[in-house]
Amino acid sequence: MDIASLYSVSPDYLTQYGLNKYQQAPEEKNGDFGSILDTALNMINETNAYQNAAESAEIQFALGEAVSTHELAVAQQKANIALQYTVAVRDKVLDAYKEIMNMSI
Repeated sequence: MDIASLYSVSPDYLTQYGLNKYQQAPEEKNGDFGSILDTALNMINETNAYQNAAESAEIQFALGEAVSTHELAVAQQKANIALQYTVAVRDKVLDAYKEIMNMSI
């Protein structure tokens, strides 16, 4: 079993969001709001996909179609970690917004 699947981080995710950002030259980085918004929307869509996969695994297990409790546990853990991460990012964004709004001009 690939250990990355236990932490809801696939190798594609690492390549797309993690490793490539640090390997790019500084002039190639694009930090505009559109790219940040796209990344946030992708994160939300990925979290939703993990939630749907966990629900599907639960239904299959309840119907007796899936006999592996390990796959069910992995799907539930992926969904849980993705949701916790998404909520943590949302909280930090809201804190940053509140701090910006409290700044005096």
